[in-house]
Amino acid sequence: MSDKKEKSGYTFGSTGFLPQEEMLEIGKKKQKLVIGIPKENKKYESRVGLTPEAVEILVNNGHEIILEKGAGKAANYGDTNYSENGAQIVDNKEEVYQCDIVLKIAPPTIEEIELFKNNQVLLSSLHFPSQNEDYIRKLMQKKVTAISFEGLKDADNCYPVVRSMSEIAGTTSILIASEYLSNVNDGKGVMLGGVSGITPTEVIILGAGTAAEYAARAAIGLGAFIKVFDFSVTKLKRLQTSLSMRLFTSVFHPRVMKKHLKSADVVIGAMHLGKTGPQFLITEKMVREMKKGAVIVDLSIDQGGCIETSECRSHSNPVYKKFDVIHYCVPNIASRVARTASIALSNIFNPLLLKIADAGGVQKQLKGDIGLRHGVYIYNGILTNSRIGNYFGIPSKDIDLLMAAF
Repeated sequence: MSDKKEKSGYTFGSTGFLPQEEMLEIGKKKQKLVIGIPKENKKYESRVGLTPEAVEILVNNGHEIILEKGAGKAANYGDTNYSENGAQIVDNKEEVYQCDIVLKIAPPTIEEIELFKNNQVLLSSLHFPSQNEDYIRKLMQKKVTAISFEGLKDADNCYPVVRSMSEIAGTTSILIASEYLSNVNDGKGVMLGGVSGITPTEVIILGAGTAAEYAARAAIGLGAFIKVFDFSVTKLKRLQTSLSMRLFTSVFHPRVMKKHLKSADVVIGAMHLGKTGPQFLITEKMVREMKKGAVIVDLSIDQGGCIETSECRSHSNPVYKKFDVIHYCVPNIASRVARTASIALSNIFNPLLLKIADAGGVQKQLKGDIGLRHGVYIYNGILTNSRIGNYFGIPSKDIDLLMAAF
């Protein structure tokens, strides 16, 4: 007969009853995620939310990825790349939109929203300035939880998607300017940068945020002479510290700006305009006095632009001349380098999805993740973004109060 017997949470041995550990349920139970990745229908949106490598990690962790045929094609990822890493490839768009979580880059169209079932999670961009009331109300009717990329915050209280795309846009803007300075693209035949014995090209950057920083890094790397303008002395100091070098910096003043524009070869508009909308820091009159063949790249065009002569164009027709100055004003420049941008996005979404699964689902992750909560604008069909509510006249509720109730 055994010396020990287990009975009512105690172990009975030769020395008597001893306390035994009791296993308690701690509330967190890993949840299997079914993630749908539809093909983007918006023209010139070339990015995809997860790379094949990220799909492999998620599948190996027990999750299911359903990808619409051709979803990664524009970023040069074939269906075979995804299927070999465990994704299910489907022709039927409706099947993708039945998944628990729909991961998309561009906001879904009204027609796509109709394909949703109730109580799903939508993870996509919002592009609030381009949305209408019908879009918001349709999502509310489907009782979805909608999370915008733009609103997501990380542990450092930064916006990881916005920052990542700004880094890409800033660097790419200098490469674009270099293309259009060359005579191959009917430019004036100038190399962006500097070589021995030749005066370097001058680049003016409007703004001192992330896009401006990476534009400055790229321009300095090529040997250009840069000048940075911003309203905030603090931001200008922070930029100099980040680049570990002294730069020509100035606060905005029309007379100073006008003087320096006359010698500029390139102007990068990298101002974050936010709620202010279009704010023309360079007027039409100033552009008239710029060098013939100079290049303007307005990265703020998706917010209305920060240069008066800027006109929103598309990737298929990106350039026009005004007063003999070349203008490149295309929103979503990151789509121009879709594979790089897709990898950057995937590096953010993949760990986020794994965290959601480990927490037991989106609802449970939202309770403890303030950064994820910051991106929510609709929760179970209830509008939680007061800015959207005030703009469209739709009642909204505080997400933190809803978390306490659910």
